[in-house]
Amino acid sequence: QVQLQESGPGLVKPSQTLSLTCTVSGGSITTNYYYWSWIRQPPGKGLEWIGYIAYSGSTYYNPPLKSRTSISRDTSKNQFTLQLSSVTPEDTAVYYCARCNVVVPDYWGQGTQVTVSS
Repeated sequence: QVQLQESGPGLVKPSQTLSLTCTVSGGSITTNYYYWSWIRQPPGKGLEWIGYIAYSGSTYYNPPLKSRTSISRDTSKNQFTLQLSSVTPEDTAVYYCARCNVVVPDYWGQGTQVTVSS
């Protein structure tokens, strides 16, 4: 059973960088052919896909967020990390990490609330 757990600060100040880590157990983040994603849900809105890091280490970001997003991984810890720079209150959301089987998320973390406020 694959399990994912998000961790990181719940409060970030405007203009700073949001940093979250997803720790994966029950499966390796280098296993073919899974894609390890970050997804968020702002209050009162739908899910928004942020980007992924693939089993190979390649990355892809949602174009509207691409200039501010970086996803990396630490294979020795079986973790992957999201960094979102220059945050504004519009980045306030519940952030999820998920494993995607090609394009469909099949395992999700429980989600973590991140609020951007001074």
